[in-house]
Amino acid sequence: METLLKTFVPLLLVSCSAVTSYPSVSPHIARVTDRFRSPERQFQSFIRRYNRDYRTAEEYAHRLGVFTRNLARAAENQMLDPTAKHGITPFFDLSEEEFERSYLGLAVQDKEGMLGAEMRTAEEVDVRGLPASFDWREKGAVTDVKMQGVCGSCWAFSTTGAVEGAHFIATGKLLNLSEQQLVDCDHTCDAVAKEDCNNGCGGGLMTNAYNYLMKSGGLEEEKTYPYTGKQGECKFDKDKIAVRVANFTKIPFDEKQIAANLVMRGPLAMGLNAAFMQTYIGGVSCPLICPKIFINHGVLLVGYGAKGFSILRLGYQPYWIVKNSWGKHWGEDGYYKLCRGHKMCGMNTMVSAVSTTWEG
Repeated sequence: METLLKTFVPLLLVSCSAVTSYPSVSPHIARVTDRFRSPERQFQSFIRRYNRDYRTAEEYAHRLGVFTRNLARAAENQMLDPTAKHGITPFFDLSEEEFERSYLGLAVQDKEGMLGAEMRTAEEVDVRGLPASFDWREKGAVTDVKMQGVCGSCWAFSTTGAVEGAHFIATGKLLNLSEQQLVDCDHTCDAVAKEDCNNGCGGGLMTNAYNYLMKSGGLEEEKTYPYTGKQGECKFDKDKIAVRVANFTKIPFDEKQIAANLVMRGPLAMGLNAAFMQTYIGGVSCPLICPKIFINHGVLLVGYGAKGFSILRLGYQPYWIVKNSWGKHWGEDGYYKLCRGHKMCGMNTMVSAVSTTWEG
């Protein structure tokens, strides 16, 4: 199948950005209704829903063709990922290639996955007695879901989310930190894979960003260095630093270790294969096939649950709670549920934790 074959194609630098709002109508009701409508009628509804403006007949016809192919892809994804809900999203007038360029974004040349060999791995911890479910949102360690513009900065949002959580655990204070500082000022390259460099809207890596923050002095708040959604001149002011990064570590690949580190250390920066996210609406995503070595999107792991119902596995499927950076109206209020215990979509291969210091 085209979607599955595509996931094996090497991707160097791509970008990720915001999505627009979903309508208030239930996605399930919308999908049932859509089955009785022609592709063009669905496309016209899509145009109205997401305020699209195709200025020529040729562009309209091209986007209609893309939309129609994406209807087939959503149906395919639904069959391959029956525990989730797939359907029409704001990405439906984008081809797979356009979606990859515009909405995904990790600068990974090393297709083994994974974090540089020189990076310290966290020591294994005791996993006995972990709670059945855990959610840092309930404890106040997670800022609201954020929204990107047309800029490949998901790596920056993953980074700030991890730093925000670490700072909260250390101080009890939740700050909204600046992604724009990273987009404008961070051009750090990986110490081992030297071509894996942070490049603003062109993509980046969370671990590179940690190194930048340790060298530059720290990170400003969003209110002093606001997000613009495009790469510009660096305006970092050391006098306005709110949080300093002390150190960071990669987390072992074992999912129980990931859960333990999540509980003990706070939200974790994470990379994954976003193969099923273009059409994702909700539910627990647990695809039959999702390659683990093709990591192309940076997100934030904030918790896990034990009771996400799974038709495929005839029971309650445990899941990870993943904060995305495409706004509150994507997925489940901006979050992605990914089944736990199967190393699904390579989510275990690029997980990192950070520790912080602060002034006064």
